[in-house]
Amino acid sequence: MKLEEVKSVLTQLDTIAFQLPNGDLVPNHFHVTEVGKITKHFIDCGGTVRNEEVVNFQLWNADDYDHRLHPEKLVHIIELSQKTLGFGNLDVEVEYQGQTIEKFDLDFDGTNFLLTTKQTDCLAKDNCGIPTEKPKVKLSELQNTQTCTPGSGCC
Repeated sequence: MKLEEVKSVLTQLDTIAFQLPNGDLVPNHFHVTEVGKITKHFIDCGGTVRNEEVVNFQLWNADDYDHRLHPEKLVHIIELSQKTLGFGNLDVEVEYQGQTIEKFDLDFDGTNFLLTTKQTDCLAKDNCGIPTEKPKVKLSELQNTQTCTPGSGCC
């Protein structure tokens, strides 16, 4: 999700809920401890220099079970971060504590923000000798343009 979409969704909500990929909800007493711009400047395995920027939300749970972050407060935090750090409508990723700090992409299902899994990938497959994936074809869907009939001499 892009940041402006997150802000738009928040203006329509009474409460905020984040759902983990396994279906569990982040406890509703979570805090957003950081909203920041993450810049990644790197070189891929094919030698191309790349820059990526995302907005990062860090979610954290404390023992203050009476805490509840309201949508308008999160919008305020986001807007303050945009003004102070000078970023625009970037993609949003979310950090949350699992076995280690886990990073997720963000989506929305009409009720909850969905923390979706991220995957590593090679950005230079053409330079690394990684074969492109061949399309899967069902043999039952292939049509033979030349057909042999009994007695035709083609078989």
